[in-house]
Amino acid sequence: MKNYYKKIVSLSLILIIMIFNICYVYGNNEINNLSAEAIYLIDNRTNKVLYSKNENKKIYPASTTKILTAILAIENSNLDEKVTASFDSVISIKDGYSIANIMVEEELTVEQLLQVLLVYSANDAANILAEHIGGSIESFVSMMNTKLHELNLEDSHFNNAYGKHDENHYTTAHDLAYLFKYCLNNETFRKIAGSASCAIPSTNKSTNRLYQSTNDLLNPNSPNYYPYVTAGKTGFTTPAKECLVSSAYKNNLELICVVLGSDNRFSDTKNLYDYAFSNFELKNIAKENDFANQIEVSNATKTTKDLDLLVKETIPALVKSKETLDIKTDINLKDNITAPISENDILGTITYEVDGISYTTDLLASHKVDKSKNIEYIFYIALSFFIIIFLYTILTFKKRKK
Repeated sequence: MKNYYKKIVSLSLILIIMIFNICYVYGNNEINNLSAEAIYLIDNRTNKVLYSKNENKKIYPASTTKILTAILAIENSNLDEKVTASFDSVISIKDGYSIANIMVEEELTVEQLLQVLLVYSANDAANILAEHIGGSIESFVSMMNTKLHELNLEDSHFNNAYGKHDENHYTTAHDLAYLFKYCLNNETFRKIAGSASCAIPSTNKSTNRLYQSTNDLLNPNSPNYYPYVTAGKTGFTTPAKECLVSSAYKNNLELICVVLGSDNRFSDTKNLYDYAFSNFELKNIAKENDFANQIEVSNATKTTKDLDLLVKETIPALVKSKETLDIKTDINLKDNITAPISENDILGTITYEVDGISYTTDLLASHKVDKSKNIEYIFYIALSFFIIIFLYTILTFKKRKK
């Protein structure tokens, strides 16, 4: 009998633990144990903010600086260009900063330098690329700040190409997120920043070399591995502490996460992604060819004048799981819509607003609208009438004259 009760108690405890775990995974609306000083987690498609903390606080970026160095190199050179490492670019790196041991006068391609820059966080590669692209490191730094201004990232200012600590070298979690978002639009950047390792073949100064990524989230052999991460860039200095900018994809969601000033960047980032993927999902607020409105087209035939307006494309919105959607709709039509109209002509736009975020798409004509001929008939009748009156007036005038 005692054994029977023991089994009942054991099964009950197991059941309680299972229920607790399920509730934690699917109902965890808060994130605990985050050590980062600044955090910004957004959806890459809609820019919806899923979590934030001190996102506009100016903080040292450390080597996350290199994402800007990389995108400038990609946009201003060819990947197969040969670059020779100068003495100054290699020697100027201070002790304690990560280097790829590139030798003076060593020849590498832009692509190889980008690989060790983003994968291994090589500071010597950053300086070499900066000199190659800008002509000098100072000129390249000017290019960096110009790019920040072009992207409206006004709370950031960089003084070097790789993230060396400097009081005037700073950014925000918000700015880094949108800089990374911009970089992810470039397939070369996305591919290299998502690599777990890179190999550099033998050069004029060295034999083959293999480099492992500093981003443990990308390394399948690391206890910090996170299978949904697609790209990222680490950073660390003593004043900046641990930093990480990354992206992750799951269930048709691509998220961008920035953690700065962290004691454990990988743990913070994984907790943030787990929270987002467990609590948010994409829901279609409109589907392609959905009916949006009906209008009566002026100057149209009786059989075609009533025209349905259809939604051009499916629109997904990022919302909290199991949450009822509150959708506001606004339709904006073109001025003076008249026949003739072809099927699928764009006649306006429709905007859906969900949780303060707007989604806009075009409205299309559901069918062809023919021009009415009644006005033409009236025109010709009127014209004929005026011609008759004109001829009658002339004939009457000639008779009187005779």
